[in-house]
Amino acid sequence: MIRKYTAALVQMDTQNNKKENLDFAAACVAEAAGRGAKLVCFPEVMNLIGRNTGEGGGKESVPGYSTERLMAAAREHGVYIHAGSVTEEIPGEKQSYNTSVVIGPSGEILAEYRKLHMFDITLADGTPFLESDKVRPGSEIVTVETELGIFGLSICYDIRFPELYRLMALRGAQILFAPASFTMPTGKDHWEPILRARAIENGCYVLAPGQIGKKPLYTAYGNSLAVDPWGTVIARSKDRPGITYAEIDLDYLDEVRRQIPSLENRRGDIYGLTDLTGK
Repeated sequence: MIRKYTAALVQMDTQNNKKENLDFAAACVAEAAGRGAKLVCFPEVMNLIGRNTGEGGGKESVPGYSTERLMAAAREHGVYIHAGSVTEEIPGEKQSYNTSVVIGPSGEILAEYRKLHMFDITLADGTPFLESDKVRPGSEIVTVETELGIFGLSICYDIRFPELYRLMALRGAQILFAPASFTMPTGKDHWEPILRARAIENGCYVLAPGQIGKKPLYTAYGNSLAVDPWGTVIARSKDRPGITYAEIDLDYLDEVRRQIPSLENRRGDIYGLTDLTGK
């Protein structure tokens, strides 16, 4: 296992041309690899927001147009890629999945995760916003062991459900991914405190690359963050698309867990948390 390495968080202003979005992503992989990064991670819906005006279609299979381009980039530069998420087609259905993939340095898909929690809310003016109208929730908690540590996968609204992250930590997760396209109203008040809480509660690194910019229905908050297991923000993006670098140190993670062994001090004789996926 590689105990210390550089991770690159790519903040994107994804728009309605899939090819252009993926050209930007591929350039970021090349730049990050040139800076020595071992891991490159992207935000939620990194490949397309809106109706595609270029090549590659809309919804797609996994692997498919977008993931195959990222697989090629990982293979070319010898890096791990967390692909944020893409809109995955469900054959014969109107709904789609919001799907993350982890790609290894040989270009193979190591894990797939489909967002569990749907952003179904009522806005302050009474207008409903129902992600579940278009997106089908997944049904599995996903962790994957790599030479960079054990990864735990989540997407955006998932961060409001701490039990998911505790279950991943109990599986051994060390790096928690939270790619997002957070809105401005909730982002300015909730984004950083929640991410820091998830890191502190579980003694994990949290890597949270975000979307930024004006989208068809909202303005994305940006503010991509990396948080260490103590809860310190160790990297923060600027207010524009680009790459932010964070240093990951698994020896430091072990040290924090020794100082505050909250995972070991749980009272399983009093309360429980069950992983019903059985993985």
